[in-house]
Amino acid sequence: MMKSKGLFLTAALSVLMVGTAQAQNDKVLKSYSFVEAQGGIQFTSTNAPIDKLITPTAALSFGHYFSPAVGARLHVNAWQAKSGFADMDKYYKWKYITPDLDILLNLTKVFGDKYKADHFLNVILLGGVGLNYAWDNKELKDLGLSDSQMPPLAWGVKDGQKDNRLSHNLRAGLRLETDITKPIGVSLEVNANSLSDRFNSKTNDADDWQFSAMLGLSVRFNHKYKDRYIYKTVEVIDTVEVDEPEVIKVKKTRPVVKEKMEKTKMQKAIFFKIAESDADVASGINAAIKEAAELMKTSDDAVITVTGYADKGTGSAAGNKKFAKKRAQDVARKLTDEYGLDKGRITVDSKGDTVQPFEDNDKNRCVIVEGDGTFRIQYTVEEEYEEEQTITKKVKKAVTRQFQVKEEAE
Repeated sequence: MMKSKGLFLTAALSVLMVGTAQAQNDKVLKSYSFVEAQGGIQFTSTNAPIDKLITPTAALSFGHYFSPAVGARLHVNAWQAKSGFADMDKYYKWKYITPDLDILLNLTKVFGDKYKADHFLNVILLGGVGLNYAWDNKELKDLGLSDSQMPPLAWGVKDGQKDNRLSHNLRAGLRLETDITKPIGVSLEVNANSLSDRFNSKTNDADDWQFSAMLGLSVRFNHKYKDRYIYKTVEVIDTVEVDEPEVIKVKKTRPVVKEKMEKTKMQKAIFFKIAESDADVASGINAAIKEAAELMKTSDDAVITVTGYADKGTGSAAGNKKFAKKRAQDVARKLTDEYGLDKGRITVDSKGDTVQPFEDNDKNRCVIVEGDGTFRIQYTVEEEYEEEQTITKKVKKAVTRQFQVKEEAE
């Protein structure tokens, strides 16, 4: 058993050690392809202020990362370039296209966490070779330079001019690129290009240098992943405590409503509102009258007085006396005719507005039903009862556990 416990602890520790890796992907990016469009500015180095040489440039590339860190692309860069004569403040443009084959090295992947699926920003070093083709430098002819001012040319201005427009291109650059695994990405790329002396059509026995800065929008696709881990199953037999259910009886109490007959006094106020017909009002307050009637029915000996009142704030004393009496009579009639109470146990009285039982003026527009007798009343007692409950108890049992242990794949 001691041996099995040691094996169990070893497996548990292994699971704990690789637990942190659960937060990362179990799949590692293997390769993906992309297409990117770029646009920006470029200038070709010469003895003139840079702001005089800046022209637009654009590029389209197709590429593939063979691993998260290493990729290649076919990059086609084209548009306009510019050169000139600073001493005469004269400049001319021409068109060019440069297809290049570039190698891409993601420094963030090389020196960062190789298992991290993505990074907010990737720093990518690039280098490549290609060919350049230039044409359309007619603006040089339009400068109106004399033969003595016109430098030796590699292509393009005079009839019979040697027309060698093709040159090599050597490139090195740096890219800043957003999250590498997402479908859409944004980049900033700066690069330097070394071209033959023929690029700007002027020859001076030195390579021409072209520098560019471009923003790019890329679409990544065809992502391939490989397993980061291999999994091994470990079985451990051990004695553990488990919960087993057990039913027990528990004594509890609950409230129970009971009834009893008790000598007491009842009183119920029925409130009226001013209306065109007091009879109509009385018929609209059946709920209050019914409550009084139901209580009176529980008693065999109660003698009831139905007393009508009127408020002093409304009408005259004579009118209030009449209304108070009519209200009391209407209530008494409902108690006998609708609820079957004995007329001999009911006395009708009226106070008009001579008595005001309430401080609130409007509440005195009422009928009060009251009486003494033995009434059936409800009361609550706590009753004891038994209830079954299920509890759990600990029991030791031998169990077999299986653990999956992850190991880094090669």
